[in-house]
Amino acid sequence: MRIGQGFDVHAFAAGRRLILGGVEVPHGRGLAGHSDGDALLHAVIDALLGAAGLGDIGAMFPSSDERWRDAASLVLLGLAAERVRGAGFVIGNVDATVLAEAPRLAGCVEAMRDRTAAALQIDITQVSIKPKTADGMGVIGRGEGIAALAIVLLE
Repeated sequence: MRIGQGFDVHAFAAGRRLILGGVEVPHGRGLAGHSDGDALLHAVIDALLGAAGLGDIGAMFPSSDERWRDAASLVLLGLAAERVRGAGFVIGNVDATVLAEAPRLAGCVEAMRDRTAAALQIDITQVSIKPKTADGMGVIGRGEGIAALAIVLLE
């Protein structure tokens, strides 16, 4: 068994949709990024690739490559999972935390779990996503962006 840990953070940006866990979340601003800025799925991708010893999201989907501009992170997650399976691993589970002062995400969690599980080709019971706030502290607490952490178990 192998464990991988991932982290991502993106600042809010005007004129973009907010996508987290492959779900469009109603909010006045989205997240800046080369792709769709889905910090949650980017953290999961890094955890997957790290556990398999296959580098990180920046190596697999470099921002210098225009193919990935505005790409759906669900597609990127599927490609990363395919690479991990190709290296001989089975995804055991994903446990992720999203740090956001706003918007409140509790109502979106099940859809995020469902889309993440589908992209990974695993059961929804193997995906945990927990929204948390920063209680007003730091860049997250001031509402400057959203961060995510993820842990993945590979067998």
